[in-house]
Amino acid sequence: MGMNVAAHMEPVLQKDKKADFLPKTELIARVRAYNPSVLEDLLGRAYDTCVWAHRNQKRHSGELYAGHPIAVAEILVNLRMDTRSICTALMHDVIEDTEITEDDMRAEFGDEITDLVVGVTKLGQLELSSEELTREGQQAENFQKFVLAMSKDVRVLIVKLCDRLHNMRTLGHHPKQASRERIARETMEIYAPLARKIGVERICAELEDLAFKYINTSAFEGIEARLIEWRDSQKTAISHLSIMLRDLLSEHKKTARVFGREKRPYAIWRKLQRQGISFEDVADIYAFRVIVDSVEDCYEVLGLLHIKFRCVPDRFRDFISVPKQNGYQSVHTTILGPDNQRVEIQIRTEAMNDLAERGIAAHWSYKDNSYEYDNSKSGEYDPLNRIRHLVEMMEHGGDAGEFLEYAKLEMFADQVFTFTPKGELIALPQGATPLDFAYAVHTNVGDTCIGALINRQEKPLRTRLKNGDVVKIIRGGTPEPNPGWESMVVTGKARSALRRLTRKGESTEHREIGFKLADHAFAREDKTFSESALSDALKRLQYDSVDDLYVALGSGNLAISDFMNGVFPGRSEHVPSGAVVNRDLIDDNTAKLYVKGDGFHEGVGLHIGECCYPIPGDRIVGILTKDKGIVIHTIDCDLLATLEDKPELWIDLAWRKSVDKTASVGQITTTLEHVPGALAAVTAIIGEAGGNVTNIKTLKRSPSFFDMVMDIEVTDTRHLSQIVAAMHASAYVVDVRRARADV
Repeated sequence: MGMNVAAHMEPVLQKDKKADFLPKTELIARVRAYNPSVLEDLLGRAYDTCVWAHRNQKRHSGELYAGHPIAVAEILVNLRMDTRSICTALMHDVIEDTEITEDDMRAEFGDEITDLVVGVTKLGQLELSSEELTREGQQAENFQKFVLAMSKDVRVLIVKLCDRLHNMRTLGHHPKQASRERIARETMEIYAPLARKIGVERICAELEDLAFKYINTSAFEGIEARLIEWRDSQKTAISHLSIMLRDLLSEHKKTARVFGREKRPYAIWRKLQRQGISFEDVADIYAFRVIVDSVEDCYEVLGLLHIKFRCVPDRFRDFISVPKQNGYQSVHTTILGPDNQRVEIQIRTEAMNDLAERGIAAHWSYKDNSYEYDNSKSGEYDPLNRIRHLVEMMEHGGDAGEFLEYAKLEMFADQVFTFTPKGELIALPQGATPLDFAYAVHTNVGDTCIGALINRQEKPLRTRLKNGDVVKIIRGGTPEPNPGWESMVVTGKARSALRRLTRKGESTEHREIGFKLADHAFAREDKTFSESALSDALKRLQYDSVDDLYVALGSGNLAISDFMNGVFPGRSEHVPSGAVVNRDLIDDNTAKLYVKGDGFHEGVGLHIGECCYPIPGDRIVGILTKDKGIVIHTIDCDLLATLEDKPELWIDLAWRKSVDKTASVGQITTTLEHVPGALAAVTAIIGEAGGNVTNIKTLKRSPSFFDMVMDIEVTDTRHLSQIVAAMHASAYVVDVRRARADV
């Protein structure tokens, strides 16, 4: 470095006798206790650099700033992390907040530690929460960078989580209440779920409790008070049960550690909210953990417990056979104690307990005279897969805000365990559907999914999966967007993939529509269309390719008049302004585009107008609309009157002859008598006429009548007219007519 840190260390420590943090010798000794190969000189120099670099800085509490990075390093020591991670914790604020530069650090500590410090520094610069809605876009982009940074070296995330934990422990010293609440909410929404994703449960639980304390202070204090009362009332019973458990294990010569754990305030509050139960109904406020030597011992102890005590049948979970996505393994059972109180027992091996407590940090181990990440410990349930999954979501592209929304959805979701026909476990969030399952298997499986068998029975794709379901995906050929499918999925991966598929489909359809629009525009002005005529116009219109030009036309982002002016400079001088569209000239013979056919999908490149709900049999026209493409209207739609001076937006459309075999949605408004049975009678009439009511909305209600709007699936205008005529014949119907929106 550009300064001799060691020479200045003694004066710094003597200057402020109030320094209250873990001494260097004790820090090194703690690391040596679990890592005999600790690089003592490296760790000592990092410690000295930390104290010297922050020598003139203090925290909001008035304490020396160096106490913060040393406390963060101490948390990492408790996780038994490698030496370089601890060095990173000691120096994680040095480059950003002191005179020491990145080059100085590389010269003194090498690339690995410097890259880790730079990574943590960059994460610290990414504000994941926002005090203003206008910053939401930046927040989302920052979260994408956050995920990418931590995916390159997960130690960056672990150090950052420990940094956030110590900041939360000392958050009470922050002078601004609004900032305290913002930081707490950020912790609850981002950092705690990330800690759970990589299995570091002890950090996740403490972050949740500390954030809960500031987000909902009254609820936190209420649960804390109830816990104190509960401890006083149950301590004798818990002590008695503890002795009984130890005696039972001793009697059967089982070597085991038995200790208790109390459910944390936020976990209790979340359970009360989610299940709508009272504090007294929470069965696992106190749980015993039984740590045994082997997996076989786990099940033997489980059998002993169920023989000795009555168990609660619906409270048994086997996470050894089916681990959680973050690798957590344990057997959970709830028994009825001597006083008939419910007590949860968690049975696991030492290795399982270590993984449950330290998560991904448990994958670092001492071997070959080094301390490094051991991939062999990951097995099938590598906690890093949870982060790789987020990176895979980003690869689908799309809006950064979508990614942040979907990532939060993924991080907060509880799980349901399902299986492929070959027995492979697929863990999904609660509420997941076969479509989520398909995308969890592989993106291409999801893109080509057309149906599903659940436990060998064909089920709708919107079916909610349950634990133990065996799912077989039925696949089609070419991937294509399906409007409405996004509402059927809950996983971020499925939603982002469907959005990508929709964008790809929109681009393809916009290109096809744009080609036809260009041809249509040339024909209107008696010009011969050829793509070669467009090449010279690309530069004037500022597009890189003819395909880009077509997409802009088809999506409505390039007006047809601007397109023609770009292809034929000076054209506008010869085109009369204010030209009025002659609707009588629009018929099937002049149509250049056909609805419900030619590969176009309503809702992707073509959109049904919600003002007139055109259906087959109606004469129709398309209106080129910015960012949507073509919106289809009936030729007599009132909205068209406002666009008659913009002929360049009008596109001649027609229905394909094969369209009569597909259902379309027509809309009617009706006034019914307000008497019992009226609605049932009317829907029966619609059903008998072959229609299908898909939506009903009440507009106005009075003691005698009520006005309604009905969406009805029909084949064409003649079918809808038949339904309207049948409704007119009903004594319950005062009036019925085809709906028209107010313009």
